Amino acid sequence: MPIAEIKNTIEVKMDQSIAAFKHNLTKIRTGRANPALLDSVHVDYYGSMLPISQVANVSLLDARTISVQPWEKGMGAKIEKAIRDSDLGLNPSSMGDLIRVPMPAMSEERRKELTKVVRNEGETAKIAVRNLRRDANEAVKKAVKDKLASEDDQKRTEAEIQKVTDRHIIAIDQLVAAKELDLMAV
Repeated sequence: MPIAEIKNTIEVKMDQSIAAFKHNLTKIRTGRANPALLDSVHVDYYGSMLPISQVANVSLLDARTISVQPWEKGMGAKIEKAIRDSDLGLNPSSMGDLIRVPMPAMSEERRKELTKVVRNEGETAKIAVRNLRRDANEAVKKAVKDKLASEDDQKRTEAEIQKVTDRHIIAIDQLVAAKELDLMAV
């Protein structure tokens, strides 16, 4: 694999790792309502499990309440049960064909637990980025061994890969810090 291709591939893969990390952060509850919080909840729809967003309209009523409006009359009870049975700790209530999902206030202890979860997710993302760096460096060494690149190219490319890695690690640290601030804000 040519060195230019290795550099381009590593950049794209690291960006994908950060995107996956951002997606994981949206699942961590901050006390404020966010429709994306229900993305991981699936409901039985005629024998197949679908995300709530595919069987209902999910929106915000206010800063602490999510509203779920099923598209079919009979789905209300199933959606309510799916939300209640999820591991999100939410307690939905029905008001006719509208389901209200209030966000419970979080205790200080729960906030601290969630910051640990955020740090753990951040560390997992950093490990993924470092593994990508290792794989890229091995690909560069293989290119030198196969006489596709010189040793000078190897040193230069490894330095560039390290800079890309450092930039992505800093981005992960910034995302973790921002999420911790968000969690600790009352």
